[in-house]
Amino acid sequence: MTIKILTIALLTTLFLNSCNETPKQQNAETTAAEAVTDDIVTATSTDKDGKTLKMTFNNTKGTATLYLDGKTIELVQQRAGSGVWYKNEHYEFRGKGDDIALTKDGKMIFEHKDDIVKTSLKDKDGQTLDMVFNNTTNQAKIYLNGGEQIELVGQYPASGIWYKNDHYELRGKGEDIELTKDGKIIFKK
Repeated sequence: MTIKILTIALLTTLFLNSCNETPKQQNAETTAAEAVTDDIVTATSTDKDGKTLKMTFNNTKGTATLYLDGKTIELVQQRAGSGVWYKNEHYEFRGKGDDIALTKDGKMIFEHKDDIVKTSLKDKDGQTLDMVFNNTTNQAKIYLNGGEQIELVGQYPASGIWYKNDHYELRGKGEDIELTKDGKIIFKK
């Protein structure tokens, strides 16, 4: 009789342990499946007439959803040499950087291009300062003597221009311009 009780107890213990293992495996599979999320990027752009294009890109699925004039436009990603390219039967969306274009049946219906100004100056010592101003984003990229790119963010001066980052500051008014690094003048025209 003792052997029967021990056998029943052993079988019951094995049965209960095997039942306890199953939910753990199911939970592990469910957790792994839930961990996969889509890479979603949203952006908004305005054209020169003030019309707004809202964009949602699902990089995981290779799709884009555009919202323009109350319409929702679903597009599929295409292989682009550079920049982005999405299209469907009627619409085509292309872009590089902040410059974008949306066409419907070959006709342009939305376009945004940043207002870019490029200039180059030489000081009395022969140093060159190449500057690219993005007036749309209020940023500047400058290169002293063709060296490394220095990225600056526009500030709000009383007059003239003023761009800076943690180390550099570019100020100017009229024909005069000055670049400083950590408070020391490194270019002046």
